[in-house]
Amino acid sequence: MSSITLKSLSKQYTSEKSTLDNINLDIKDKEFLVLLGPSGCGKSTLLRMIAGIEEITQGEVYIGDVCVNELEPKDRGVAMVFQNYALYPHMTVFENMAYGLKIKKVKKAEREKRIKAAADILQITPLLKRFPSQLSGGQKQRVAIGRAIVKEPKVFLMDEPLSNLDAKLRNEMRIEIKKLHERLNSTFVYVTHDQVEAVTLGDRIAIIAEGKFRQIGTPMEIIDSPVDMFVANFISSPPINYLNAFLIDRNGQVYVDIDGVLLETNLPIEVLKSHTEVVAGIRPEHCFISEDKNNTLEMEVLFTEIIGTDVLLHLTYQSFNFIVKKSFTETYTQGQKLNVGMYAKQVHMFDKNTQKNLRSPQ
Repeated sequence: MSSITLKSLSKQYTSEKSTLDNINLDIKDKEFLVLLGPSGCGKSTLLRMIAGIEEITQGEVYIGDVCVNELEPKDRGVAMVFQNYALYPHMTVFENMAYGLKIKKVKKAEREKRIKAAADILQITPLLKRFPSQLSGGQKQRVAIGRAIVKEPKVFLMDEPLSNLDAKLRNEMRIEIKKLHERLNSTFVYVTHDQVEAVTLGDRIAIIAEGKFRQIGTPMEIIDSPVDMFVANFISSPPINYLNAFLIDRNGQVYVDIDGVLLETNLPIEVLKSHTEVVAGIRPEHCFISEDKNNTLEMEVLFTEIIGTDVLLHLTYQSFNFIVKKSFTETYTQGQKLNVGMYAKQVHMFDKNTQKNLRSPQ
């Protein structure tokens, strides 16, 4: 079994502040878990602690039922794939993939069998006699993944493996890694700062900020119910829109008033005892352009951004910038006035002080 359990895990480099603080997490057997967060949040440190190449200040790491705190990295049943490939330049692809197996004294026939199987999976068989200098970035990353596969680990640990690739290669490799997880049927823990990668690849996403988990859930749970404004910002592309708003009582039902636009909410009436002023969060895809001025806000077009069959309308409303995402069916001009409406069920209400989402169940 290749489940991972993190119990009260902490990492402290100085006496002042913890890089990771009281991390608790259960990663299921064969799950693809993504650790997502900004630079410096502690996500790579956490991955290295699981791998055994970063000392644990406090807490325990279990792989399966075994506490691995005192085990060497080679004895933990994990394989790491790094951002910079970490290939030996003087060795061929075959030799790079075989090197770790040689160290473990795996017999030659078994080494060749594993390398052939991994090369077939990754479609790198024609590259086995080449040197790293003769490979493209995408090919190097496939070799690095192949080197991990031949170890037949319980757990794959991937630290931003696609960040050095161009956009086209990143898209291709995302698909390859997803297929690889399904084919190998193993546990994957994947570190990234790219929310598109996280949403595409992860069964679940754990969002980290300042050494603590902010939210853990499926991509859909996090998109639909971000716990706070940090998560809503981080998991939104294009960026979520924010406008000041008020919560009001209309015949026993809570409505949000966004500068005269009244939208029904599912919040309990009791929320009005502690919250009246809020920040309304509206994703660009949850807005629409209307011919009707009723229950809409008049905004002015700054510029448009065409993305495939969609268009992003960059608008301004009072002192706020606002984005609407819609199908590219007509053109818009700078300075044009548009009536923008919002779908009530998709509007998030955030506490102005705590930035917590009043709609979130967590």
